[in-house]
Amino acid sequence: MKQGLLQFFTWWNGATLNTRLWSWRNGEEVGKDEFGNTYFQTAGGKIDKALGFQRRWVIYNGVSEASTVPPGWNGWLHHTVDVPPSKEDYQAKEWQMPHQPNMTGTAQAYRPEGSLARSGIHQPVSADYQPWTPST
Repeated sequence: MKQGLLQFFTWWNGATLNTRLWSWRNGEEVGKDEFGNTYFQTAGGKIDKALGFQRRWVIYNGVSEASTVPPGWNGWLHHTVDVPPSKEDYQAKEWQMPHQPNMTGTAQAYRPEGSLARSGIHQPVSADYQPWTPST
């Protein structure tokens, strides 16, 4: 029940019911990525008259966060490449790291050394620090 209400009223928790219905009627599924996001394009290769090209979109698995779209799918969504990653035999180079979504605001966020958000013991302030004081 709760999931149904969330789908009906919120757009940030995946797709709304209307988006799913529109995708079912007007789109065709192209593929899925490792995060569970589903990618669509207009059915039958139909060209959108207003845009002049075929529409492509994603339905996110969970929270709508664009950084969860891997580079290959991002290129396809933005018409940089014509062939979706699901239809090509792409092999990552040995030097390429796996895609990671933006972790800002989560426990996995990057916290550099010296950051107040980093847990543990912090280095004391060096003795060369002299605070400014106004002269009277």
